[in-house]
Amino acid sequence: MSEESRSRSTSKSPLFTKEGEPNGCVMAVTNSNGVVQALLTDLYQITMAYAYWKSGKMDEPAVFDLYFRKNPFQGEFTIFAGLEECVKLLQTFHFSESDVAYLKSVLPATTDPGFFTYLRTLSAKEITLSAIPEGDVVFPKVPLITVTGPLAVAQLLETPLLNLVNYASLVATNAARFRLAAGPEKILLEFGLRRAQGPDGGLSASRYCYLGGFDGSSNVLAGKMFGIPVKGTHAHAYVTSFVSLDEIQDKMLTTVDGQKEVDFVSLCKKYSLELAEVLDYLPDQIMEGELAAFLSYAKAFPQSFLALIDTYDVIKSGLPNFCAVAMALSDLGYRPQGVRLDSGDLSYLSNYVHSKFCKVAAKYNLPWFEKMTIVASNDINEETIHSLNQQGHTISCYGIGTHLVTCQKQPALGCVFKLVEVNGKARIKLSEDVEKVTVPGKKNVFRLYGTDGTALVDLLQQVSEPPPKKGQRVLCRHPIQESKRAYVIPAEVKCLHEVYWEKGEVRKPLPTLTELRAKASESLAALRQDHKRTLNPTPYKVSVSSALYTFIHELWLESAPIGELS
Repeated sequence: MSEESRSRSTSKSPLFTKEGEPNGCVMAVTNSNGVVQALLTDLYQITMAYAYWKSGKMDEPAVFDLYFRKNPFQGEFTIFAGLEECVKLLQTFHFSESDVAYLKSVLPATTDPGFFTYLRTLSAKEITLSAIPEGDVVFPKVPLITVTGPLAVAQLLETPLLNLVNYASLVATNAARFRLAAGPEKILLEFGLRRAQGPDGGLSASRYCYLGGFDGSSNVLAGKMFGIPVKGTHAHAYVTSFVSLDEIQDKMLTTVDGQKEVDFVSLCKKYSLELAEVLDYLPDQIMEGELAAFLSYAKAFPQSFLALIDTYDVIKSGLPNFCAVAMALSDLGYRPQGVRLDSGDLSYLSNYVHSKFCKVAAKYNLPWFEKMTIVASNDINEETIHSLNQQGHTISCYGIGTHLVTCQKQPALGCVFKLVEVNGKARIKLSEDVEKVTVPGKKNVFRLYGTDGTALVDLLQQVSEPPPKKGQRVLCRHPIQESKRAYVIPAEVKCLHEVYWEKGEVRKPLPTLTELRAKASESLAALRQDHKRTLNPTPYKVSVSSALYTFIHELWLESAPIGELS
C-alpha cells in the first residue's frame, strides 16, 4: 500500500469503538472507507470542470439539489441515509499529485496545463452543504441535500455524493420495510455478507440495515467498525463433519457454577432415549453424527447454544437431538437459546417445534423451554414474512440475506443531482416527462404536522418567503398540476434542512449509528399507517408554496421554446 493510500485509510483512526460510539470528536473524523475520494467520480465530471475552467465559469456561485423522483419497492416512503459519509467526503476532498498525474494521462494531450494546477488547489472549503438529517423519512422531489458553492467544485461532487446516498438510502429503506413486515417484537438479523456486491457493498449493507431497524449482523468487520451487535451460530458443514459420538474426545462438561464436571455425552444419550416418548420419535432414526455435532457445539458454547436443526430431518432427527442436548445443558445449570430453520415449510415447522418445546416444558416443569428462540433463515423476502404472518407461525427471529442486501425487488433508488441556480439566477430542466422537470431555485423545506403528531405534507418554498407558522393556514400546491391544492393549518412546523458543512468545517455533530437507528424509527412512527402499508399505500403529499408554484410555471414558459406551425 502506498503512503497516499495509507493516508486515506482509517486503520490508524477507526471511526467507531466496539461500543458503537464515535472514536474521538465527531467534528473531525475522516472517511470510514478510504476508497471515497475526489477521484471516485465519472469522467464527464472532470471534462465539465475543465470546460467550466476554460470558459471562466468555474467560480460562479451555484446551487445543486440532490433528490429522487420515486419511492422504492412500490412504497410511499424512503429512509435518508449516507449523509455522514457525504460530510466526511468534504473534509478530505482534494486531488493528490498522483490523481493529477493520472488525469493528465486520460485527458486529451491538448488539455491546458493550467487546469491541472487549478485541480491541485481545489478543496471543499467554499462549499456549503445543507441537508435533511440522516435517518429521517423522506419523499420524492424534496432535496435531501443542497450543495452551494463554486460551480466547478459543486459539479465535481455530484457522482461521489450520489454514490454515497443512493445505495445507503435504498438498503435502509428495505430494512425498514422488513421491520414493518415482521413487527416490532421480532428479532431481525442481517446475514447478507456472502451475497453482497463486494466487500464495500457488504459493509454498507450491514451499516444501513442496522440504521433501518435490524438488530444485528453476521458481519464481524461491520461489528468492529460500526458497533453493530454480531450474531451467528453454525452451518450445515459443522453438522455433517461429525459421524458418531466416538469423535467426542472430552466427554466432560463443568456445571455453570463451576463446582463439578459431569459426563455430558452420557447425559445427552440418556435424554435422547428419554425424550422419544415425549417428542414422538424413534431413537434409531436420529442421526448420531448430528447429535455429536450439537453436543460438541454445546460444549464450546454452553451459555449460548443455538443449533441448526434441518441438516437431515427436522422432525425425526434435528429437533430430538437438539432437545436432548438442551435438557442436558439444563441439568448443568445452562440455558440453551434455541434453534434455526433454514429450509422447508417455515410456518408448519416453527409451529411444530414450538409445540414440542411446550411439551418438554410441561414434562420437566421448565417454563423457559417453551420460550426458546426459533430462527428462520430460508432465502426470506418481505413477501415471505407477510405470508407467514397470514399462515400463522412461532418464529421469533429472522436471519435475512440476499433479498435484503442486494435489494432484489429494486436495484437502485435513482437519486439525481440537478443544478437549480447559478449566479443568483434560478435554472430549470424541462422534459416531456413532467416528473423530470426540476423545481428551480434555492429552496427551504418544511414538514407540516397535524394535531395527532403525524406528518401531513412537505412544503417547498423560495428562500425569500416567510416560513409557515404553527396554527396559521398555508396554501399547499402540487408543483405541476394546477387543480391539486389544499389549505393546511399545521399543529407543528419543522424546518427540514440544517447546515452540516460550511467554510471548511463540520457545523453539526454527526450522530452515532445507534442514534440514527432510533431517529429512523421515530421518524417512521410519525408517518400515517396508510403511507406505510404494503398494498396500495397512500402517496404522501409533497407541495410547493403558491409563490413557488407561480415562479416554476413562469420560468417554464420562459425557458420552453415556442413552436411554429406552417
